[in-house]
Amino acid sequence: MISLIQDYVTSLQDTLQRLPDDDAIDHVISEIVDAGEHGRTIFLLGNGGSAATASHFACDLAKGTQHHGMRPFRVIALTDNVPLMTAWGNDTSYDRIFAEQLRPLVQADDLVIGISGSGNSPNVLEAMHVAHEAGARTIGWTGFQGGKLKALVDLCIVVPSNCMEQIEDIHLILEHAICTALRTQRQRDDVAQADLPLAQPVGV
Repeated sequence: MISLIQDYVTSLQDTLQRLPDDDAIDHVISEIVDAGEHGRTIFLLGNGGSAATASHFACDLAKGTQHHGMRPFRVIALTDNVPLMTAWGNDTSYDRIFAEQLRPLVQADDLVIGISGSGNSPNVLEAMHVAHEAGARTIGWTGFQGGKLKALVDLCIVVPSNCMEQIEDIHLILEHAICTALRTQRQRDDVAQADLPLAQPVGV
């Protein structure tokens, strides 16, 4: 059994080495930072393990990146209102559980991040259509070859793996890495501001 665990870890390490280039991940960070600086809302969504990652990502963005004197991120995980999800699922279809939550909330230039290991989750795709109709920015996190989500979003991070568990592992690693980088950068910016010389009065 231990050898199977070791095989999994080795495979995961190999997949991490084959992640998209740094520019793609940096672009994701830039989109998040831009949304935060302009007070726009960041929406996250997904199913199953991806739902857990969406909720986790929202928690880390909303709380884990906060630094005094800096505007906190406005974040909503569409995975967290179970009564509303089941109401839409029961009265319309499961495909609409995110789209119908998103429709009255999303505005132009908001950021919608859809997480789907396969890239083919119908409710994630439906939400992205609503996001585009509203003029929001869209990001997809997926695996395999990207599925239908890849062509539907403005930016897509595709984990190069056909193993759903490892795709989900790496999505979580990425969100932790991104939120840690955001928090660290905010702390550095604060220190840099504190070290600036005081402005001299005009005419002195």
